[in-house]
Amino acid sequence: MAHITEAQVLSALGKVMDPELGKDLVTLNMIKDVKIDGTKVSFNLVLTTMACPLKKELEANCVNAVKAIPGVTEVNLTTGAQVPKSKQLPDKMAIPGVKNTIAVASGKGGVGKSTVAVNLAMALAQTGAKVGILDTDLYGPSLPLMMGIHEPLQATPEEKLIPLEKFGMKLVSVGFMLDEETPLIWRGPLVMQLVKQFLVGVEWGELDYLVIDLPPGTGDVQLTLVQTIPLTGAVIVTTPQDVALIDARRAIKMFNEVKVPILGIVENMSYFVCPHCNGTSEIFSHGGGQKTSDRYNVPLLGKIPLDIEIREGGDSGMPIVHADPASAHSKAFIEIAQTVAAKISVLDLC
Repeated sequence: MAHITEAQVLSALGKVMDPELGKDLVTLNMIKDVKIDGTKVSFNLVLTTMACPLKKELEANCVNAVKAIPGVTEVNLTTGAQVPKSKQLPDKMAIPGVKNTIAVASGKGGVGKSTVAVNLAMALAQTGAKVGILDTDLYGPSLPLMMGIHEPLQATPEEKLIPLEKFGMKLVSVGFMLDEETPLIWRGPLVMQLVKQFLVGVEWGELDYLVIDLPPGTGDVQLTLVQTIPLTGAVIVTTPQDVALIDARRAIKMFNEVKVPILGIVENMSYFVCPHCNGTSEIFSHGGGQKTSDRYNVPLLGKIPLDIEIREGGDSGMPIVHADPASAHSKAFIEIAQTVAAKISVLDLC
């Protein structure tokens, strides 16, 4: 009987390549805890995200590679994930415990940016990741309504804010500090001071992803925010009509100027499906997101329909990804989240 060694197993798995990274799994340190019991081999495959679109392909390739070793009769593979900390984050304002930060931005208001941010965060959390949401839209905070939570923020004895929690996610918004009808009437310096407090003065704990809902637009406040906040990457939300796309292109240029990687574009309110005849109507024009994607070489992450269930979910504090995860609308958000997680996982490895 052939004696199977760990070196043989690692050698076999060293021939399994990650197609996105162009490197083998052993070099990428994705193979852990190799164990051999006679003719049985077990090991762990540690992905950079459970949302990896190539998960099944990599699993099959690993099993086949080890089965090809003479004498192996059984292969037991366990797949897990460990989200890496982004090297994109500048040292000047690292957020303790937060591995990756995702800015969700729009060139203008009214395109459903907060809806995308909340459902993106929820879809990431459903992969098993630890997720937080920071609402920096200080003049129009929507997180309390969209998450259905209206409690004041508390502080630790060290005077750090304690995020609220719902659906397994940590939440911070100025809306938790004001009642629904009280406006925030502050000038720029005070606004920036509050944003910095939300970043480094919050007991976030350990997070794989912090989704940051930015204010709409590309003015001084937004530019200062993206220069101050340590960002792994940005998601741009737009609608298909020209007036929204023009502003979305400005947002793309802003992130390029401050050297923040753009993970992609989400085209929201892309089309309407009639509930009676199932006919599709492109109310806000057609193809704008794809044209912008092609023009600026930025991926089109997905198209979200204009649908009453998405709106009702946000208004009732039950985002669609939580309320109806099997729906076509939820699947659109889930696919976007999977793509975002996959892109982040390879930013520093490519």
